[in-house]
Amino acid sequence: MKNPILRALPAIVAAALAGFAPLPLGAADVAAKDAINAPPTLRDYQALAKLPDFVGVWTPLISDQVAQERTNPPPWNAQAAKQIEHMYAEEKAGRPFPVIDHCFPTGMPSYMLITHNAFELLFTPGRVTLLGEGDGNRMRRIYTDGRPHPDDPDPSFHGHSIGHWEGQTLVVDTIAVLPQSYLAVNEAVGVPNNGDMHIVERFHLLDPVTLADDLEITANKLLSKPWKTTRKYVRQRSQKYDIVEGVCEQGSYTEAVDKDGNSVFAPIKFRNGVPVGSDSK
Repeated sequence: MKNPILRALPAIVAAALAGFAPLPLGAADVAAKDAINAPPTLRDYQALAKLPDFVGVWTPLISDQVAQERTNPPPWNAQAAKQIEHMYAEEKAGRPFPVIDHCFPTGMPSYMLITHNAFELLFTPGRVTLLGEGDGNRMRRIYTDGRPHPDDPDPSFHGHSIGHWEGQTLVVDTIAVLPQSYLAVNEAVGVPNNGDMHIVERFHLLDPVTLADDLEITANKLLSKPWKTTRKYVRQRSQKYDIVEGVCEQGSYTEAVDKDGNSVFAPIKFRNGVPVGSDSK
């Protein structure tokens, strides 16, 4: 005679599964489609292999930045041009204005225009991410999952970016940049965009180790017309160019030990502008 528990097992399993009835056909797909960040599928990951090879660590071509600044300046309006002229004079006199010498993110579009730091470019399903090595807050999220801009976006230093592929070119549209974010041509010359700025970028490879970012910047409160400019970045394969951690204000502190024997950071003391040590108390 069979074990009565085994005979009853099919009914027990059926009863247990009754509380876990699957969603109606298609409902799960609809839920995923409507999600802000839908769960990626295997096909989504496989599709990444078909994209151009942008992934890796890139450093800006500084000589190109300088050349663009000299030969292709922004078409400033009269008010902005007066401010820019003064800033150039101050820079020449040895009194440069600290456009990025603070704890705020560099922001768009200055991040792409004037950065001297490396950044890492990553592809994941539905998103392209740029990770800068300065402060951990130089990060851009470019959504490529087909979403539109929000109807009422919250402004941020880097704005809201959506992208799509046109062949081998990533086209990025950015809005909702904080009005306090600078439009800068170097680290000492630039002015806040004051709002209503729109940025369109076209990322593409010039060769296997050179990435170009063609920018068209519309800033009606600063520019007399849209400004088109290009910045170039060089791919780094060497380990010495791995992304490092950069933390705002860390250079103003030194390693110390407090009265309880804990490792701490203590402010550096200065005398006549020269560091003379630190107070660990």
